[in-house]
This record gives sequence, structure tokens and C-alpha cells, in this order.
Amino acid sequence: MEKNEVGVTKKEPNYRGVKAMPFVIGNETFEKLGTIGTSSNMLVYLSTVFNMSSISATNFIYIFNGTCNFGTMIGAFLSDTYLGRYKTLGFASISSFLGMLVLTLTAAFPALHPPKCGTGVSSNCVGPTPWQSAFLFSAFGLLVIGASGIRPCNLAFGADQFNPNTDSGRKGINSFFNWYYFTYTFAMMISLTLIVYVQANVNWAIGLGIPAFLMFLSVAFFFVGSRIYVKVLPEGSPLTSMAQVLVVAFKKRKLKLPEQPWSNLFNYFPPNSINSKLPYSAQLRFLNKAAIITTDDKINTDGSAANPWCLCSIQQVEALKCVIRVIPIWISGILYYVIIAQMQSYVVFQAIQSNRHLGSGKFRIPAATYIVFMMLSLSIWIPLYDRLILPSLRRITRKDEPISLLQRVGIGMVLAIVTMLTSALVETHRRTLALTHPTLGLVPRKGAISSMNGCWLIPQLAIAGISEAFTVIGLIEFYYKQFPENMRSFAGSFVFCASAMSSYLSSFVISVVHRTTRVGESENWLSEDLNKGRLDYFYYLVAGLEVINLGYFLVCSKYYKYKTTEKNIEDVAMEELQPQKPTV
Repeated sequence: MEKNEVGVTKKEPNYRGVKAMPFVIGNETFEKLGTIGTSSNMLVYLSTVFNMSSISATNFIYIFNGTCNFGTMIGAFLSDTYLGRYKTLGFASISSFLGMLVLTLTAAFPALHPPKCGTGVSSNCVGPTPWQSAFLFSAFGLLVIGASGIRPCNLAFGADQFNPNTDSGRKGINSFFNWYYFTYTFAMMISLTLIVYVQANVNWAIGLGIPAFLMFLSVAFFFVGSRIYVKVLPEGSPLTSMAQVLVVAFKKRKLKLPEQPWSNLFNYFPPNSINSKLPYSAQLRFLNKAAIITTDDKINTDGSAANPWCLCSIQQVEALKCVIRVIPIWISGILYYVIIAQMQSYVVFQAIQSNRHLGSGKFRIPAATYIVFMMLSLSIWIPLYDRLILPSLRRITRKDEPISLLQRVGIGMVLAIVTMLTSALVETHRRTLALTHPTLGLVPRKGAISSMNGCWLIPQLAIAGISEAFTVIGLIEFYYKQFPENMRSFAGSFVFCASAMSSYLSSFVISVVHRTTRVGESENWLSEDLNKGRLDYFYYLVAGLEVINLGYFLVCSKYYKYKTTEKNIEDVAMEELQPQKPTV
């Protein structure tokens, strides 16, 4: 069933959570298998099939990932304001399928990609024609549209199918969250092993066709269950409310705040609002002027402002403050994500020029598959932390939350520095063996394969996974709990936007390092042949940036004030994550 824009109840929604789950989970599973199966090995595809250089391919992937993640803000806005989650997911899923289909065609038809390069290190390679590039970019454009709509809506849409006011509904929601993250892990494992293996060792057309077919199944599962879904209509974007506060505060910038603002400012609170009532705060006092009542301001009979572009409530002001207070912490997350980007890009190039054979056999682990160790360490660490470490800390500290959200984030940032230092040491070892010991052959257009076993790459990936478990999950929970309740879909977008900015930042740093550093007469730190470059120096540079970022984060954390409500002003520990109640 549906709900209207003003939240007036028409009819109790017909929740069919359990019956809807096969369709929702089926859609989620096949969508993740398709999306991750397509993107996980794309760096290798661009550099081997489209003959892009390592720098060009890496920058392209960074920009693509950044655009996908940044687009989630637009997707969340359109969903909450105009389309609703059902229509947004349906349109985005079709777009993702079409993007994967077009990408598969670039591999299947020789006319849509450049001819294959030779086998020599210095072989001349022909790049893609403008027509081939345009066809390739159209595929990625469709994938960007799909990701922008799916990522901010899929988890919330699944939670919409359960009634959060009943015990069975709450249990169903918790079960759905568990299945949701299980499907993500499952999709990562399958994509980074079986699908990547097919792409690298069988055929690119088949390897990309499999994710496209899985995405088609995802679309089919989604629409088959349409009749039994709870479809939540858009209520209007909270971004409009924030814009109103900024505009009105500017209009009234010359007015003087009353001596007792907490009792004299306009403090209308909608009776059917899903937000908690926020207390007045003295921070960012200039915004409080938006709630000053003048003789020109008119009030409706229900107590609301007649013109919200001339008068805002203190609740609107405090909601905006909640978002502004989070921004400094969000900025620190941008630089943190740089290390995640390195573990998903240059580690692949390290693996390509390492010994990837299992024992003395002929089987070689695909280079992109090594990233699965980061996911494995994250998946193993989370239950260990939740079931063993956290209960022990509670007994020792006698606190329900022995580690605050920001402390968790800080621990992950420390581990990020350790990750980059470990990566630098391993790369030094790999390069030294390649230059001083017999090599295992040549990689076309790159260089000699070091005798270092690829297993040496596992420690840095494992540490990165644990770091991600602390910082990324901590930031997700932090945004969710600190944002106003009606902006929790945007809280998820905040995470993706930080990752997007990080992708652009990574691309910029790589470009600067590529142009300004020198190794010998003609090479740089990020040379096409890692043996001639100094990737370890680049890793040390990123570690230095992470040290600066950690210092900035510690300063922000020291002065950060957690969101409070009038119900329990001194309560720092936020409420448990629960989906919003749909009104019909």
C-alpha cells in the first residue's frame, strides 16, 4: 500500500514482509552478483582489451566509481521528492542491465574494441577509436544511472516491507539486514573468484555476459513481486527544509536574537513528524535568526508558518545544525577512503607482476581475486568483534558502549596507516626480488614477473579489511544516528559521497605523482612497469597523508557534540537503528 505526502492515514498498509522477501532478496542477490561481477575486474579489462595505460585505466575507474557514489545523492533526492523508492529502483535496475549489456557487446564484437596488443614488453598498441570510446562510455553512463538509484534505495525498500511497530516486523527487519549483508559478502566472493576467473581465463564476452544475465534476473525478480510490495510515496525532500533555513537566516541576518531564544523563537513541531524533538543549541547561532518571528510573518491555524521561506521553526534550524556538525567528520572520511581505493587498484597491478601460482601447479590466481582477502578479513572480524571482543570490553569497562562511534572510526584510521606502511614494505620486497633474482616471465606492456609469492599481498589486504570494519561501518552508524530521522536515506548517501570525493582525490593525487616524480631519466613512481617505478614511495606518501588526516580527525572528534533530544538531553548513546514507520 502507499502513503500520501502529508502523512494522513488512509488505510493500514498490508505488510507482507515474509512473502515479499523471496523477491526482494532475489533482486538484491542477482543485482550485487551482476554489479560486482562487472566492476571487480574492470581495471584489467580496460588495460588489456581497450589497451589503456595503467594510469589512464586507474583514473577512469576512480572517476567512474566517484560518479556512481556521488550520484547517490541525486538518486536519494529524486526518490524522496518525486519518484519514491519503488519507481527509482525499477528504473535504475533497468538502466544497470542495459549498461552491462552494452559493456558485454564491447567484448563480444571485435569492431567495438581495439585490436589485441603484441606479447613483447615494448609492443605497440592501438588505442580505441572515438566511436569505440563513445560506445564504452555509454555503457558506463547507464551503469552510473543504475548505481545512483539502487545504492541509496535498496536497503530502505526492503525494510519498508515490514511493520516496525510489531515484534514480528522488527524481527523480520533484523533478519532482512542479516540477509542483505550476507548477499553482499556472497556476491563479493562469487564475483572475485568464479566470475573473475571466467573473465581472465576463458573469455571476456562470457565473463561479462554472466553478470548481465544475472542483472536481468534481478530485474525480473523485482517486477514479479510488484503486487505485494509496500510502496512508499515521496514525502518531499528535507533538502528543501535546509535550503529554507539558509535563505531565511540570510534574510533576517540584521535582526537581533532575543535574550531568551529557547522560549521566544518560533518552535512549531508537526504532530505527525517522524523526527525527534531537538532542543535549542547555541552553536551556529546565526542560523537561529531563521526562527525569529517578525510582524510580517503569518502563522496558520495549526501553528505552522504560512510561508516557510520567510519563517522557519527552531526544529528545522536544529536539524540543519545536525548535518553541519557532521561535515568535518565527513571530510576526514574522504581521505580515509583513499587507502581503500589503493587496495582495489594498485594491489591488482602488484599481483600481476607477482608469482600467482598455487604451489608448483599451473593454476594461477586471477590478479583481481586477491581483493577477496580484504572482504574475508572484514567478514571474519565483524562476528569476532561483536561476539567476543565487545562483550569482554563491556565487562571490563562496565559500559554498554565501551567504544564510542568516533573511537571506532579513529581505530580504523590508525590501522589505515599500518596498511599503507605494510603495503610499502611488501612492494619494496617484490621489486627487490624482481631486480636481483630470476624472474618468472614477462607481462605484455609492463615488465618482468617477480618471484615474490602473491600471498605476501594478503597481510596488507587483511589489515585494510579490519580497518574498514572499524571506520566504514562506524561512519555508517555515526551518520545514521546523528542525522535527523527524515534524512536517514541521505545518511547512506553521505557515505557514498565521501567515497566519491575520495575517488576524485585519488585520481588527482595519482596524476600529480605521475607528472612530478622521477625515477631515472624517463620513469616515475607510478611507472607502467612497477619494477622501474617506486610504488613503495607512493604508498609512503599516502601513509603520510593518512597521518595528517588522523590528526585532523582527532581535533574534530574532541570538539564534536553528539545529537541530543528533548526527551533525553544527556543521552549520548543514540537509539538503535530502526527503519521509519510508513504512514498510509
